[in-house]
Formats: sequence, structure tokens, C-alpha cells
Amino acid sequence: MTVFKIAVLLTVHNRKDKTLECLKRLYSCSFPEGVTFDVFLTDDGCTDGTAQSVRDSFPEVVIVEGDGNLFWNRGMIAAWEAADRQGQYDAYLWLNDDTFVFGSMPAVMFNCAERHPDSIIVGAICSEKDGGITYGGTIKDKHFVPDGNDLRVETLNGNVVLVPSSVKEKIGILDRRFSHAMGDTEYGFRARKYGIEVWQSPEYVGTCELHDRKPDWCNPEVPFRKRWKSLYSPLGCNPKQFFICDRHNGLIKACFHYCSIHVRAMFPGLWHK
Repeated sequence: MTVFKIAVLLTVHNRKDKTLECLKRLYSCSFPEGVTFDVFLTDDGCTDGTAQSVRDSFPEVVIVEGDGNLFWNRGMIAAWEAADRQGQYDAYLWLNDDTFVFGSMPAVMFNCAERHPDSIIVGAICSEKDGGITYGGTIKDKHFVPDGNDLRVETLNGNVVLVPSSVKEKIGILDRRFSHAMGDTEYGFRARKYGIEVWQSPEYVGTCELHDRKPDWCNPEVPFRKRWKSLYSPLGCNPKQFFICDRHNGLIKACFHYCSIHVRAMFPGLWHK
């Protein structure tokens, strides 16, 4: 029997309980016969005992040490590079540690992948609270509720994403120029630039809640100096990184968003709450 090997990639920072629950859900999944997986987890400077708890509960997980300055995108790169150093994998599964997958996730993702070989498959994610869609594939920045059919999308959120090795060989891994956000979105745009399709799963594969707190960089209650500092921080909305991503949609749009992000940081009250 042919073995299909997957590298599961995560990066974590001080969300011990969520990380452990995420891994528990992953290991409880029913994977198709012949599919094996190794988990590569970047511990990006956790101070809450995450790494040791993972070692105790899931000793098979390969832990990559970070210094707390990698954030999501560069932490995922560290995990990806560690996987590639260890061996050859047929596919890579991105997984956010605040996303709790359903037991059916592997079957849904792999069945979709079989229908669309050499494509990226992004899992549709819903809220556990109200069942509404929270993350997945997007078209013109809009999410779409799965209706039982595969949906071709423009780009993706990185919560649950299956990347075949054929895609990695063609377009590489995540772009190191991004620190935290936008790396996943840019990867989807880059794939389409190379003629690679991105498909959203026909049903939900897990749950994850939206981040409902308004970011400091566009919060009118935050003083201007702090807003501006937050804008260019790794967890902000760095206009330079946003510009790099938006170039895939044309220079005019990239320039417009570069300017509008600065205006929103300066005058956040102009936008609806």
C-alpha cells in the first residue's frame, strides 16, 4: 500500500489550552487509509508552559524553537522549513492553534483534493457560537457559506489549508517579508498567478471564532501615537506588507489601499464602527 505523508504545520504563542485542544482534535480525526502525518509546531517564545505541555501530551510532535519575534507567518515558515529538513512530504497541512477541526476534516479535505489535483484546498471554518462562517476562502474579500459544492476562490485564510508538494515545488513556501498577517492571503494570490487553483471545501471542517476586538491601529479610543505605532507593529496592518500583497491585484489598488490604511489610522472616526 502506498503511504501518503503529510506535514502538519502550526505556530503558537501563549495559548496553551487552545493549542492542546487543537492537537487533541487533530489526533482524534479519522484519516484516510494510507495517510500518515507528522506535526511540526513552532513554539514562538511561549512563557505559559505550552511547549512542555505539548511534549507531555503529544511527545511525537516536533517542536521548533522561536524567540517570540516570529509571529504567525514567520513561525509557519520555521515549521515548514523544519518539515523539509526532516524528509519528503506529499502535502502540507496548515493549522491554526485556535481552530478545532471536526473528525471528518481529513476526508472532506482529501476528497476535495482528489477532485482538484495540484490545487490548494482551504477548509471552510464556522463559529461554534452561532454556526456562521468565520474563515476560509474569499472572493473580493467576501467569505461564502459552503453549500455542499466545491467553490473556487481567489485567496484564503490560513486556518486549515492543504498544500500539495507539487504546489510548493512550483511557488515555494510562505513569503518571509510578511511577519504575521497577509502571508496566507498573498500565498493564495501567488498561487493563482502561477495558474494554481484555490478551492474551498464543500462543508465546514472546524470551528474558530472571529477576533471581535477592534485593532489599536484603527480604534478611535486609542491615542494617535499608539495607533501609529500599532499600525506598523507585527500585529498591526503594516501598509508596506499590505502593499506587497495587494500588488497581485494591480498597482492602482495597491497604492489606494496603502494610502487609505494610513488615513484610517489617522482618522479612524471616519469609518463606521
